[in-house]
Formats: sequence, structure tokens, C-alpha cells
Amino acid sequence: MGYTLIEKIIKKNAGLEDIAPGQIVTVNVDRVMIHDIFIPFVADKFQEMGFKKLWDPDKVVLIYDHLVPTSAVEDVRHFQIGDAFVEKYGLTHVHRRDGICHQLMTEAGYAKPGDIVFGTDSHTTTYGCVGCFSSGIGYTEMASILGTGEMWVRVPETIKIVINGKLPANVTSKDIILRIIGDLRADGATYKALEITGSTVDEMSVASRMTISNMAVEAGAKCCLFRPDEKTCRYSEVSLEETAWLYGDDDADYERIINYKAEGFVPVCACPSQVDNIHPVSDVEGTRIDQVFIGSCTNGRLEDLAVAARILEGKKVACKCIITPASRKIYIEAIEAGYMDILAKAGCIITQPGCGLCCGRAGGILTDGEKVVATNNRNFLGRMGTSKVGIYLASPATAATSALTATISVPK
Repeated sequence: MGYTLIEKIIKKNAGLEDIAPGQIVTVNVDRVMIHDIFIPFVADKFQEMGFKKLWDPDKVVLIYDHLVPTSAVEDVRHFQIGDAFVEKYGLTHVHRRDGICHQLMTEAGYAKPGDIVFGTDSHTTTYGCVGCFSSGIGYTEMASILGTGEMWVRVPETIKIVINGKLPANVTSKDIILRIIGDLRADGATYKALEITGSTVDEMSVASRMTISNMAVEAGAKCCLFRPDEKTCRYSEVSLEETAWLYGDDDADYERIINYKAEGFVPVCACPSQVDNIHPVSDVEGTRIDQVFIGSCTNGRLEDLAVAARILEGKKVACKCIITPASRKIYIEAIEAGYMDILAKAGCIITQPGCGLCCGRAGGILTDGEKVVATNNRNFLGRMGTSKVGIYLASPATAATSALTATISVPK
């Protein structure tokens, strides 16, 4: 019997000869990420546990992104505590204005193929796009890792998802992961690993794979893994030889295998107010909206901004349309490519990289009765404003097309 991809990563890390789902294993952590919202709680718990130093300051990444720039007086406290923690324990990797944590972790090379990475955010699953076992944890677990460098995990069962064929021109990876979440439901992959394969996936960019791994947690997944290929290796600056072992065996014991034909996908959206409330965009076409949001760690990458620019070039938006790049690097690349000029001339509001609107902190929050088409990852009540805001999650193509008429529209 062979092994799934997640089993191979844990097995190698822990130095085990054999491994099986359900087994409790202590792993050696390759990297951790803490963001600004959680650093006060992590710092307090670290001190409470009696630790005097970090197990390895070079393996700890602190990223200010949710509260940048500050929108409430109490936000400043998070920065003060974070800065004090950096100075006291000698952190060497600190990002104060560079972008969203989940974009930076792979973009800056902190999360590599085959690594085991934990972060104080549920969407830490994002790094599975490069074949890294990454998952979100709480501040107590993080404090423990900071002191010991170790973490226990239960080896998850794996659901293998195979997608073959050529996607329709107006369908993106966002439509794929929304469809998968709709089929699995919000709890259908709880503490499971998703392993995504197939000819459709082979043709995807790393950025498109990131969208899928980012949202896998919305089905309850512990992680979401892609086999590294040439594109992964170029992006992560590693060799193919280094990643040759990172694949699921054909004879591995998968909990189940789900097959999709790419040609069967259509543009979809998650309707208010659950991420698994999935419907074809055509079912809600014509619904009036007040705002469009294109950005976040789910869909704020260069290819997403390129899609929006292509659709909006030479036109004017009919409602508020907010653009938030996932990182400063992407922002600069979008400027150099001319996308920002196109989006600005179309009437879009362009913000600095950060989490603000996605997590309802700042930068375009909505009020009672308003509706928004957004490319981020959650549409829960109160997520982007009051509890009476209707959030429709969709692809950048659907979002940009909808911005032209202030109604939900199928991308052509």
C-alpha cells in the first residue's frame, strides 16, 4: 500500500518508516507565521508558559496585515506588543507593510514544497499550493511551538479530487473551489487533507492553485495539497529533484476519490450567507449590488488584476469597485503592466495591500441592506459590515463584469 501526499510529508518529517490516518505524530515545524491580530495573545501565552527564548527566531515570521493601516485606536496596541516581542526575542522576519500574510509566506519563500508550516489564521492552508503541509492553529498552540519547535498532529484521511479537461473561457479556479465546497458542504472535509490533481490542474498557474488551497478550509479541510511541478519549482526557487518525492501514490489509501470534468464547470457564486450556498451566477443574474471587491489573499494576485483590467479597459464602473492587491510586489507589478492605470481610469478605488475589507476592518465596509460581489473567501453574517449585508463570493471575472452594470452578471 502506498501513501498519500500528506502522509509522505509527515512521514519524512517525523522520520517514520510507516504511517496511517488517525495516528498521532509529533512533527518538527519548519516555519510559523503570526499576524498582527494574534500577536498580543501569543506573547501573553508564551510568557505564561515560562519560555525564555524562541526555539529558532529565524523560523518565525510576524506579519502586520489585518490592521494596516489602523482603523481604531486600540489597533495600535497590537503593533506595540508585536514590536516589543520582536525586540525581546530577536525576530528576523518582520513585515510591516508588505501585504497579506498568506501571499507573503510563499512569495517571500518562507513556505517551501515539503515543509510543515503553521500559522495563527485559518487560511494558512494556502501554502499547500506549492506542496507544503500548512494549517491554521490557535495562539496557545503557537506559543508552544515558539518554545519547543514541535507540534502534534493527527494524520488526516485524504480526499483526492481529480479534475481533467479544459475549462470554459469564463471559468476560473475560484469557480472550481466554490463548486467543490458546494459539493462537499462546509463540514464535508473536516480534518481531512484534500489532494488536487488532474490535467486541468497541471495547466493552472501557482496563483490559481493558491485560490483553491486558500478556500479549502471552508469545507473544513486540514490542508489542501498540490503536487509540485516545474511552475512550482520556479516560483519557490527549488529544483525538481528536491520535490520529486512529493506526490500521492496510485495505490494510496484515499478515503474517497472525486472526479470532475473541467468542461462541466460554470461561473458560480456563494450566495448569502454561507460559503457552501453555491449557485450558478446565471441563477442570480440581474441582482442589484452596491459594491464590488476584487482582492484579498484569495484573489488579489497579478492574474486576478489582469482579468479585471481586461474586462474594465475603456469602460466605467457603475458602482463602487474596490481593488486591493495581495502584496506590495503584486501592486508594483500591476502598475508596471498597466493594469492599475486601466482600473483607475475605469473609476475603481485602489487601496494598499492588506486584509481590511475582507475581515470587515476598514476600506469599504457596508451597511444594512447593501449587497457586494467579492472575491474573498467568506460571506458570513457581519463579515464585511453589518449582519444585514448580502455578500456574494465570486471570481474576479464575475466581479469585474458585475461592476459594469451594478448587477450580478455572468462573465463573457
